[in-house]
Amino acid sequence: MSLDFGLKDVHVLITGAAGGIGFETVKIFQQLGARITAHYNTKIGALANLAGIVTLQADVRDEADITRLFKQAAEQNGGAVSVLIVNHGIWPAQDTGIAEMDLAQWRNTLAVNLTGPFLLCRAYLCALRAAGDEVKRTANIIFVGSTAGKFGEALHGDYAAAKSAVMYGLTPTLKNEIVAIAPRGRVNSVNPGWVATAMAEEALQDTRFVARALATTPLQKVARPDDVARQIAVLASPILSGHVSGQNWMVDGGMEGRLLFPPQSRKSD
Repeated sequence: MSLDFGLKDVHVLITGAAGGIGFETVKIFQQLGARITAHYNTKIGALANLAGIVTLQADVRDEADITRLFKQAAEQNGGAVSVLIVNHGIWPAQDTGIAEMDLAQWRNTLAVNLTGPFLLCRAYLCALRAAGDEVKRTANIIFVGSTAGKFGEALHGDYAAAKSAVMYGLTPTLKNEIVAIAPRGRVNSVNPGWVATAMAEEALQDTRFVARALATTPLQKVARPDDVARQIAVLASPILSGHVSGQNWMVDGGMEGRLLFPPQSRKSD
């Protein structure tokens, strides 16, 4: 039996689409028949090999770039964006405690991981105001958060702070604001723990570290990018999740918390 997600011909904008989770999300939404605009920052990567999608570059920290992104998405992909998936993000590789962190790192992480989502959501909502009822019918925003936003992350406080603000600040706020523009509009966050992406490749080679990282995870496994992408698709569906809004979906194998790691440890969500 086939399952209709109600996303055929729906315009979906996915940020950070060249990365592991973003790329798998693009492929899943392609299978569901959506019209996809795939955003990237510096490297288009494997997106260049996918037919039938619109690829657009933008710096999410730049207000003018974000305005241009939504304008070009509408012009090149059949009208206004209906579903916004805020997937992009950075995780500074160097372990740095708050006491040692310089202001430049803090500012850049928050600029990408928090100000970027603000700029994207603002531009999306402004465009949604002028959109037709068909676009508004499937309107929703999905953030990709992190277990770091729920449990914190020693030596990566900048990343944890930004993710927490998105998950517990923007998500519940925007779920109340979007309905003033699109009465059935929804906002949710999908929050993974460990995911086998290129960003986590080095850390995942250390089996002892992985064992410690999964110590409070009942499923005792690292997620794949498509594990997260499928949850994004389910939440985006007006048929499967049309009455779900303001929620934080943890895609973390049942993680209950974090163990303390030694300073030399490496971690990425």
